[in-house]
Parts: sequence; structure tokens; C-alpha cells
Amino acid sequence: MITVYGLKQQLSSHKTAIMQIIFDCLYLGLGIPKRKHALRFIGLNAEDFYYPEGRTEQFIVIEINLMAGRTEFSKKRLIKMLFCELENKLHISPINVEITIKEQPAHCWGFRGMTGDEANDLSYDIYQ
Repeated sequence: MITVYGLKQQLSSHKTAIMQIIFDCLYLGLGIPKRKHALRFIGLNAEDFYYPEGRTEQFIVIEINLMAGRTEFSKKRLIKMLFCELENKLHISPINVEITIKEQPAHCWGFRGMTGDEANDLSYDIYQ
């Protein structure tokens, strides 16, 4: 699951582009085929979203849940790719983006009626 938080009025016009950027970066950075993760947007009203001082209304938070196993290098590369693509394609400055990668062991994942450690048919490698 990937969750993107931001001000409702700011997110509404960029959802498709942000989704595409995230899936492209997951594919290029981690080899995860596009659209293999659920992605949701949580658009908040201004009174419900207090972003850090020095940021603008463009501020977004991206939380990415992954099965544990990627190298530190791979995760850092993914984060830097996201900063770069969001700035290049949507003009969202890196100061206005916060990214968190949350990892859980494969046995803590459940999909298609099995746990992640039982899945032997993934089309990508989680250990890179």
C-alpha cells in the first residue's frame, strides 16, 4: 500500500501524474512492475493538515510499504528518484515532499489468499 497525503485542492489536479511518477520510480528503482501496489490519496482540508514550517501548500507526504529485503542503496535511490521526478514533472520542490519507506517481513503481508513468504510467483525480486 502506498499512501499520499496532501491538501485536497492541491492533490486533486495531480493525482494521476503523482501515481504515474510513483509507479515509474518503483519500476525503475526496485524492479516492481507497474500497478503492483495499491495506491490511495488522502486529500485533507487545510484545517486538518498542518505541514512543517517553511513548506508551501504543495507539501505532500508519501508513505511506501514494502516487504523487507531491499538494500539501503536501492531505497535511497528510490527516494532520490521520487524527489527528482516530482520536481521535474510537477514542479514540486523537494522541500515540499516527505517520503517514508516502511518495511515489514514477508510473513506480515497477505495477498491473493497467502502470506508474502508463501508467494513464490512474484515477478520481481525483493532482495536487491
